[in-house]
Amino acid sequence: MAMSATPGSRAVAVVLAAGLGTRVGADGNKAYVKIADRSMVAWSIDTLTRVPEIARTVLVFRRGELELARDTIRRELPSATVEFVEGGDSRHASESNVLAYLADDIESGAVAVVVIHDAARPLAGRDMFATAVSVAEEFGGAIPAIPAADLVRTSGDDGIVSMSDLVRVQTPQAFRAVALLEAYRAAARDGFEGTDTSSCVEAFTEIEVRTFRGEQRNLKVTYASDIAVAERLLTRR
Repeated sequence: MAMSATPGSRAVAVVLAAGLGTRVGADGNKAYVKIADRSMVAWSIDTLTRVPEIARTVLVFRRGELELARDTIRRELPSATVEFVEGGDSRHASESNVLAYLADDIESGAVAVVVIHDAARPLAGRDMFATAVSVAEEFGGAIPAIPAADLVRTSGDDGIVSMSDLVRVQTPQAFRAVALLEAYRAAARDGFEGTDTSSCVEAFTEIEVRTFRGEQRNLKVTYASDIAVAERLLTRR
């Protein structure tokens, strides 16, 4: 059963489902691949309906897929209230579109925090979203990360990096809405396109982006083999 947002909650969650699914083996968009009898995007949105810190949820769909997005949510999550925004040709363009859609509410103060989440991470738990919102409210930005013990990278003159410096970044990521909007407007003026949300925020604002501990189980479904792992974890949940 869906929970209602906390009174006064001014956080909006954005679920990005405008990417391609070629590596996962999907004919179309991997966001709509079924895992444990439910499309991947529906798992994330269902979780968001249970996060009291989140007041609104926006699904960013790929151009030409509005009907698919609406039908999927209507069929799989009939009680969920979801807003729909058309994505762009890149992650950055999709985020720019959704910020333009939210701009009036951000400027009026109705939206204080924007949470960005990948539809390809259907296992992110309620606590991760709540933590992202509270860290962003306090410091400005919040990014979940886990130590990437299996990554090896060289840096600096001696080519040595402490293993504790290596992390793998996940979503949900959250940012103060005014700073996020300012960053994307500045990026548009400068022709800057970031690899992810935080790179744009760090390039154009002074807010502090803090990391918090991610979850090992919050995997990104990228390859066909990931579907079986996600299925096991979601069935267990």
